[in-house]
Amino acid sequence: MRQYAGFGTAEESNQRYKYLIANGSSGLSVAFDLPTQIGYDSDDKMSEGEVGKVGVAIDSLKDMETLFDGIQLADVTTSMTINATASLLLLMYVAIAKKQNADLKKISGTIQNDVLKEYIARGTYIYPPKESMRLITDIFSWCSDNLPSWNTISISGYHIREAGSNAVQEVAFTLSDGIEYVRQAINSGLDVDKFAKRLSFFFNAHNNFLEEVAKFRAARKIWAKIMKDMFHAKDENSMKLRFHAQTGGSTLSDKQIDNNIIRVTMQALAAVMGGCQSLHTNGKDEALSLPTEEAVQTALRTQQIIAYESGVADTVDPMGGSFIIEHLTNEIEDKAWEYIHKIEEMGGATKAIEDLPQIWYQIQTKFRNEARPRSGVLRGRQFTMKDAYSFDSTWEALDTSYKTSIPLSFSSI
Repeated sequence: MRQYAGFGTAEESNQRYKYLIANGSSGLSVAFDLPTQIGYDSDDKMSEGEVGKVGVAIDSLKDMETLFDGIQLADVTTSMTINATASLLLLMYVAIAKKQNADLKKISGTIQNDVLKEYIARGTYIYPPKESMRLITDIFSWCSDNLPSWNTISISGYHIREAGSNAVQEVAFTLSDGIEYVRQAINSGLDVDKFAKRLSFFFNAHNNFLEEVAKFRAARKIWAKIMKDMFHAKDENSMKLRFHAQTGGSTLSDKQIDNNIIRVTMQALAAVMGGCQSLHTNGKDEALSLPTEEAVQTALRTQQIIAYESGVADTVDPMGGSFIIEHLTNEIEDKAWEYIHKIEEMGGATKAIEDLPQIWYQIQTKFRNEARPRSGVLRGRQFTMKDAYSFDSTWEALDTSYKTSIPLSFSSI
């Protein structure tokens, strides 16, 4: 039971963490503000209007010490949602653990450290893809030797789903990123069975209950095959897909917010029945604001009732064998493999991401120069103009369109 929290100053967030622990949360999950995520101090001009807004502001080791004041790191597991600056925040966390005389071999937690999905869906990257991958694989190596119980990455589909993907795409793009991280680590000289067992994943728990259960099952099947057949892992732990789930923020409504409790409950139940290792349940009021203490408590109690009163956590894969679940699992697996093969044909996730500016340029040019659907209100009546708006579906056609669009764009200046 790991509730995502962080806002304002380190002192304010520290109080929320202590409140969560007092109410039965078994792990912490730190949200950082945007300046911290992209490496700016709070007093930088670029940080104006964003300090402490979507997470806690951390500018120094002193801030980090305040954040965990009164919390023994040896007694909790901590997840930190941090990517481009993950190495720095992990450094601070380790420094605090050492100050507390904790045994680093037993310090447990996770850094998200997944920069590929930042290029795909979120945007808090600093360095180019290749240089970012070097930082990530260096963390794999250091943690393998010095912080062996630490999850070195949380390969994330959650943000991809929130950005608009469907369940199949969430699985496919997340596991394609996973393939790239493993490949880069092996190419840097690391032993797959030394680092792979500390990889973890992060998925969305969305509205369609049966599809979500099947999605999690399909992801585990695909990842096991990838690790065994593609990377020749020998250790069974290297083939396991361990994942954290969070209920879908984009599904929450700012109207009749008590209904969100029911949405979150169903999504959480799907995650548990799909086999998640840890879970965050959203507060009912998150479509409006940072959750209140009452909303946080209700969200945590939702998990506790599912875990301790429903009985669904007593059985591994409780929906296995159901005709519809098995059918959906196989269907999602087959469709996800199609996407994965396409990305591999493009040279892998890093190469595909490096080519994104070309794709974006074409989309922008087509958006500017072509007729496209428009919807709105005219004289009180809703309308939709259904005219042509399409993109090239093959890489060759995309390349041709990109090259021909350059003179067109300059001729219109």
